[in-house]
Amino acid sequence: MTNILEKIISDKKQSIELIKKEKPLDVLEKNIKEQNFYNFKEAIQKNKGVSLISEIKKASPSAGTLVNNFNHLDIAKMYIENGATCLSVLTEEKYFLGKLEYIRDIKKKFQIPILAKDFFIDPYQISLSKSYGCDCILIIIAALNETQADEIYSEALKHNLSVIVEVHDLKEAEMALKYDQALIGINNRNLKTLELSINNTISIFEVIKTHKSPLLYESGIKNENDAKYIYEKTGIKNFLIGESLLKSSNPGELMKKFIQIIQ
Repeated sequence: MTNILEKIISDKKQSIELIKKEKPLDVLEKNIKEQNFYNFKEAIQKNKGVSLISEIKKASPSAGTLVNNFNHLDIAKMYIENGATCLSVLTEEKYFLGKLEYIRDIKKKFQIPILAKDFFIDPYQISLSKSYGCDCILIIIAALNETQADEIYSEALKHNLSVIVEVHDLKEAEMALKYDQALIGINNRNLKTLELSINNTISIFEVIKTHKSPLLYESGIKNENDAKYIYEKTGIKNFLIGESLLKSSNPGELMKKFIQIIQ
């Protein structure tokens, strides 16, 4: 049976081939020169307290539509006003209803580092995403072979972008350690089955705790108690949070509670 990750990657390959015909690399490089960029990794490293990478997404395969009256600029403004260190913006169109244009729009109004949250399977996507103003890209180990991951990592560094290498099991965590300049994000959701366990972070942490760059906790945080639990067990204080904020009746207040867990 085809899992959800395989479906997404298959569709992504087709969409990239179409985009390549519309937007050759020379056009992308010209657009890159018109953008403003910020250091995503450095913003997290310099933050002595909790770093929130607050996520902007309209929908997901696991949760369906998250925000009915979706306005990416309004969400970005709310996140920034309530202490987000960086933003994560879903740019995958078919399954998450995202758009690269969201990054460009946000960058025109706000000065904050932004992760292009997508399924990167081709080095071409680095230039494509950077041409819209992203400051960081994502490498999902489960979606790539080692050669592909190496190529995308090298291309991102060549473009002076930060990189998050996402892992969700012990084997992937061991593989991620070679990317010494990348942040490592632990995804508590199994991308093949969509099952979720926050204790995944605790077991994986033992493998990556010596990594020199920042570690991130991804997926499954419902409230400040979950964040505090992870912090007390691992010392991880960088959290990529989307659904719990987007579904909250008072996301700004929830963000403040997250930030206060180590004060």
